[in-house]
Amino acid sequence: MFVVSTRNFPPDIGGIQNLMEGLSLALKKHGPVKIFAEKHPNDENYDRKSNLDITRISGFKFFRKYRKANLIKEFTVNNSVRALFFDHWKSIEKIDYKVLKNIPSFCLIHSKEINHDKGTLLNKRMLNALNKSSFVIANSEFTKNLVISKGLQNSKIKIIHPGCNYPIKIGIKDMDLAKELYRNCFPRIITVARLDKRKSHRNILMTIKNLKPRYPKIKYVSIGTGEEMENLKNLKNELGLGNEVTLLEKSTEQLKVALLDQSDLFLMPSIIHKKSVEGFGISFIEAASYGTGSIGGKAGGASDAIKEGETGYLCDGEDLNNIYESIVKFYDNDNFKNLGDNAIKFSKNFQWEKIIKKYLKLV
Repeated sequence: MFVVSTRNFPPDIGGIQNLMEGLSLALKKHGPVKIFAEKHPNDENYDRKSNLDITRISGFKFFRKYRKANLIKEFTVNNSVRALFFDHWKSIEKIDYKVLKNIPSFCLIHSKEINHDKGTLLNKRMLNALNKSSFVIANSEFTKNLVISKGLQNSKIKIIHPGCNYPIKIGIKDMDLAKELYRNCFPRIITVARLDKRKSHRNILMTIKNLKPRYPKIKYVSIGTGEEMENLKNLKNELGLGNEVTLLEKSTEQLKVALLDQSDLFLMPSIIHKKSVEGFGISFIEAASYGTGSIGGKAGGASDAIKEGETGYLCDGEDLNNIYESIVKFYDNDNFKNLGDNAIKFSKNFQWEKIIKKYLKLV
């Protein structure tokens, strides 16, 4: 029996949510899995359709962590548990030491949630929580180095990249929609990400404007919503990119993968914004599984998800010229075709059936 305790889980949307779902499903192929997850407004429908055993924790946020910790303690007493998995240091923070004493435990770290200055209260809480686990799982070399710089001992840390369940089969209707959206456009560029300042969408739009004379039929599609949506809509209008840019606030999973399949560049030149930084970038791997190469930002852990010069390029997401030059290099002499072919091969390393074996070896 495996136990997963998570603050982030579907039907809530996000990268960590997808990661914890993928981890749970991969574990299930090697034994029963019990999940303790946060209550979500639409969870009843998801839980009913899912083949996972999920207990949802409701109530005020302050009390939820204590209630969840008590439920996990009770569950471990009454069941034979092989390993415990936590999505966040706050998920393990209130777990009784006696529970963790004889059971291997894994606490995943991502980047933003550990980026607290040494000596601060949050930093001390984080270190105390992470030190309770048997293994701290960093999603990239960057995240490992980040948590070491915040005071965690190197010996506890293992790098295991997030797994990817893509590619999945695409329905004819969604593929037709994707083809209609792109029509005879070239280049076909896409971003799938929350619209926040870290993702550099503003600089992407300005780069699309600069690329238009070189590529008159250029098309850029952004899938995602967030605090920057209104600013980006206004910027799109100011730059006169009515036909060249499509901002999709909502998309089905099927339409998203159809658009990834029909794109030839996944562009996400992330930057560091305050404490927020890209720890890995599973979206690069999702795009790669459909033969779409990527350009990511040098800041953060994208270098673990993009092989420089083989599956794409890294650039300075704050430098418009560097973004522009990277895109031109990506397309020159049909280079994007080779990058896409290499990306498919590279993405196979991130299939959950391979990633889960790294966890099981530690168990």
